Amino acid sequence: MTKQWGPLTDYQWNAISPFFNLQRKRKHDLRKILDCILWLLRTGSQWRNIHPDWLPWQAVYYYFNQWEKANLFEQMNAALNQLDRQQQGREPTPSVLCVDTQSVKLSPMIGEYRGMDAHKLINGRKRTFVVDTQGRLWVADVDAANGADGKLAVPLVTSILWRCGERLEKVFGDQAASAVRLQQGICCRIS
Repeated sequence: MTKQWGPLTDYQWNAISPFFNLQRKRKHDLRKILDCILWLLRTGSQWRNIHPDWLPWQAVYYYFNQWEKANLFEQMNAALNQLDRQQQGREPTPSVLCVDTQSVKLSPMIGEYRGMDAHKLINGRKRTFVVDTQGRLWVADVDAANGADGKLAVPLVTSILWRCGERLEKVFGDQAASAVRLQQGICCRIS
């Protein structure tokens, strides 16, 4: 895991460049736009704080918005996960997944997706993750913290079923996730 932000390497860019239409002539380089987006994600900064010598923040936001609407980041994540698994001598899709949630406190000014997790006494949001046995993130979602863990896990596991198909055998989760039957033919064991 990298501790500081760094621009995309040639190897990284070559792995994700097929997802972009590079034939079209543009005013701004897509690689630089993606570098700006990754900088924002790493630093937690605001759009308007993109350094003016890089690119106009409006252009970066425009491309981010278009790619998000097209689910491009999810497609890239899935393809890179599959590529990484294959490079390690594994099947492209996992047979075992793990699901868990994490409650996070919110600033008082944020009202969207807000709730009270009574068990952890946290007023904020709940992040739900589905990872494989090696920790690769396959899908994630954010909801209000008052949502039940099991109910939040169901749509995520359902959304990954089309990718894993018949290969998916088990989904591991804690007691809250195992209380809800995730999908027929998939076991959810208490870990």
